[in-house]
Amino acid sequence: MNVAELLKLSGAFWTTGAIHVGVKLDLFSPPAHKPQTATELAQLLQADSRALAMLLNALCSLNLLEKKGEIFAANAFSAQYLTKDSPDYLGHIIMHHHYLVEGWSKLDQAVLTGKPVRTRSTMSDGKVRESFLMGMFNLAMQLAPRVAKAIDLNGRKRLLDLAGGPGTYAIHFCKENPELSAVIYDYPTTRPFAEQTVARFGLSERISFAAGDITVDAIGTGFDVVWVSHLLHSQGPESCREIVTKAASALEAGGILLIQDFLLDDNRAGPLFATLFSLNMLIGTSKGQSYSEGDISTMMQKAGLHNIHRLDITLPNGAGIMAGVK
Repeated sequence: MNVAELLKLSGAFWTTGAIHVGVKLDLFSPPAHKPQTATELAQLLQADSRALAMLLNALCSLNLLEKKGEIFAANAFSAQYLTKDSPDYLGHIIMHHHYLVEGWSKLDQAVLTGKPVRTRSTMSDGKVRESFLMGMFNLAMQLAPRVAKAIDLNGRKRLLDLAGGPGTYAIHFCKENPELSAVIYDYPTTRPFAEQTVARFGLSERISFAAGDITVDAIGTGFDVVWVSHLLHSQGPESCREIVTKAASALEAGGILLIQDFLLDDNRAGPLFATLFSLNMLIGTSKGQSYSEGDISTMMQKAGLHNIHRLDITLPNGAGIMAGVK
């Protein structure tokens, strides 16, 4: 670390702000379809042309737009990932990040009090909730096909996607395993997003939705696979132990529990993303945090599972998948 690197880290929110506003105003879709001047785009968006030109130039410097003369156009990257009608659109997860900014600005309060500073009412807002759910879909779509190919579920018949959101992993596990059916379990408010997503993949006959709150409601039994992806970090240790025990109880003998999350090193001082994600949970939840491989292994042991191990799959941001057999 040197002074230049420190100051670059400290001012990184400038870049964040430009990208977030570019997505929020949907600045990438119009020039992807038709290159335009700042004045033309300003008329389209009902924006100030001088201010918009400043933002467009900044986005060019970030290699997210191209400029020839006074004409702005999307480049290949932004056309693929930042244009709303692209199947690879990542705008939802970027807007989810945008809605987290206010809470992160109050990190000092969270550290001093140990209490969340992001209110639950924020997540109940329709746009915020949609950005979260579809943002999770954005991320899972980058990983689920690779994960589904890497995990052998041959011969397995019923999968429970616990807190599965829009069901991205259930979808890809079923696509990879034609004999597999699945149940997505999540809050009732998630049902429309999940059913629409499942229908898009033509899997409505094999994937159903069950509504409930995993911390208090029954989740069913008779599964030979339970998939728990990025759920435990939202809960405290006691609640995590209860969830893992409940997930194990939903399995038939010989069934497999798979837990994916951002895993801390055993000394909890790395990797970087998992440590920062733990702070994100501090800001937004009363007891959530990142957990280590050892933490989750212990939870699985106490739930009566054996052959507990981390799968040899390389995933971004320190994510890992733990497996255990009933």
